[in-house]
Amino acid sequence: MWTMKFLTSSVATYECEKSSFVVSAAISNEKKKIYGVQFHPEVDLSENGRAMLRNFLFDVAGCKGDYTISCRQQSCIDEIRSVVRQHKVLMLVSGGVDSTVCAALLHKALSDNQVIAVHIDNGFMRKSESAEVETSLKKLGLKLKVINACHQFYNGTTAVPTDRSDPCAPKRITKMLNMTTNPEDKRKIIGDTFMKVAHEVISDLNLKPEDVYLAQGTLRPDLIESASALASSKADAIKTHHNDTDLVRALRQKGRVVEPLKNFHKDEVRTLGKDLGLPDQLVHRHPFPGPGLAIRIICADEPFMCHGFNNTQLLLRLIVTYAQSSTKPHVHLARIEGSISADERALLTRISSENELVATLLPVQSVGVQGDCRSYSYVVGISSDGKPAWSDLISLAKLLPKICHNINRVVYIFGSAIREPVVDITPTFLTSGVLSTLRQADYVAMRVLTAHRLASTISQMPVILIPVHFDRDPLQRLPSCQRSVVIRTFITSDFMTGIPATPGKQITEKALQEMVTAIEAVPNVSRVLYDLTAKPPGTTEWE
Repeated sequence: MWTMKFLTSSVATYECEKSSFVVSAAISNEKKKIYGVQFHPEVDLSENGRAMLRNFLFDVAGCKGDYTISCRQQSCIDEIRSVVRQHKVLMLVSGGVDSTVCAALLHKALSDNQVIAVHIDNGFMRKSESAEVETSLKKLGLKLKVINACHQFYNGTTAVPTDRSDPCAPKRITKMLNMTTNPEDKRKIIGDTFMKVAHEVISDLNLKPEDVYLAQGTLRPDLIESASALASSKADAIKTHHNDTDLVRALRQKGRVVEPLKNFHKDEVRTLGKDLGLPDQLVHRHPFPGPGLAIRIICADEPFMCHGFNNTQLLLRLIVTYAQSSTKPHVHLARIEGSISADERALLTRISSENELVATLLPVQSVGVQGDCRSYSYVVGISSDGKPAWSDLISLAKLLPKICHNINRVVYIFGSAIREPVVDITPTFLTSGVLSTLRQADYVAMRVLTAHRLASTISQMPVILIPVHFDRDPLQRLPSCQRSVVIRTFITSDFMTGIPATPGKQITEKALQEMVTAIEAVPNVSRVLYDLTAKPPGTTEWE
């Protein structure tokens, strides 16, 4: 195996040395000026990634770097005018920075009577979200039409391929959204229902569908994660974004979709928003997914326990007690030691000797990205009777998925150590009571975040509801009837990769404890958990 050391000189220079466990690859042909790397230098987490790209662009390719955000703004305006021409355009506005910047560009590029701005309340918005969106966008001078379509979404269905890997496979009709547990089905139902409601709006305005274009604030990461042909026809679909469903793709093929931000990333959109004169509170607003709280509720009707559940639980127990367990022969030790480097084994030894930790495999799945492919895998919970050593827990969260490839997410469980295995779940669907629980938990958590002025430090903070009821004595055979809440802090600029906030560093322990206390006061919440997972292997959202 080989590691690559990149030297940040004027031209890309590569030095390879033999190593173990870490594989990074680079190739070059100096005569032909061809360079390649087998990783992603463009993402935030790649060390020296920007230097690699800078050296290639300026020293190898001879680019000048005189293309500014103002140039890009004009390119967007030109694209809108060339696509829309004299037609009307329906803009779906969520209130987030992407759709708001897109709406501002449309407002600048077209006449007022061409733009129909619509906010669709799908029933999965945050507490008071739709009213706040309407107020803030009207202050910008946008004439916004608000549609309450909760009923259509709750009862929505769509057609999806029977074989996820083959888009041309025969299709099946999904269950209604409020009875659906599959995360991809949920996303596709919501995305297609947005399109159906949009067609109803056009009909209500006595307009012909062929005369109205659709505008969306689609970004490049949306297209990449959805495996859109606009980004890469060979990529694995990590998750279907609501702005890239089959109905949207059919409209694109007809040339009736305008997406001026499709080659932008989130940080670039925010810069463009500032350039357009949008207020800071809109430009730096935390992203909120189009499907809303629907994909922040992990729906399930039975526990997920495949044939490897017990073996994985045993392996986890060996990992968190590695300092002790490694002194005795065990069949699983070879797997642990063969998956991590000598330095990582030394780190695991120290963490497991200094912390008394309990690892509990949870019978639920979350969506992740591992090896540039979608994973739908287990979540492991770490608990302890002692005070959490957050830096050690963050390090442990990096090691666990490297050893256990059927795990893509690691969480810390607040409270005392979990002594009993969790082998069942609380049946959970998108019902009004379940939504109310998450909506209130999200509201109190975001209120604490705002009070401590952490909204600019933390890029996004999804609050997740999972169907897990802890602290039930198995001898009493009490039914699983409560759910738990996960706080998922996320720090990033490109939203392609990112890290969780480390308590005591990017988020104060006081603020985090206030969140936990406030969420614990929400009725029917069993425990509060903290997501320790970077992206990759976990995605920003759990679904």
